[in-house]
Amino acid sequence: MLQPKRTKFRKFQKGSFEGKVSNTKDLQHGNFALRSLTSGRLSARVIEAARRSMTRALKRHGQIWIRIFPDQNVSEKPAEVRMGKGKGNPAYWMVRVQAGQILFELGGVPVELARAAARLGAQKIPTQTIFVEG
Repeated sequence: MLQPKRTKFRKFQKGSFEGKVSNTKDLQHGNFALRSLTSGRLSARVIEAARRSMTRALKRHGQIWIRIFPDQNVSEKPAEVRMGKGKGNPAYWMVRVQAGQILFELGGVPVELARAAARLGAQKIPTQTIFVEG
């Protein structure tokens, strides 16, 4: 799964991720893309599951580019632990996704195959997405 090799800080604050994206809304690598319509948090497991389903749908043809990277960790406290006593330990990695952001790009395949692969990938993602042709 995706995660950074090292970070400056061990734990992160929750922060906000509302609004529309301005810099990652255009295609850069492929001819087709999967774009987010709503804001949300995507874990590294979700990104990997979507990537695997799209790769299997393409039957190893074409290419997939992942335009997001889970670089912030989420801390969780163990089950049945009382409140207080500090912040929990890092549990998993996630990325904040804004509305309009490109999540995955596909290239080197026909439009029908790319649309089918993007549909399978979108089923794994908890935010609303749309298929984009470049």
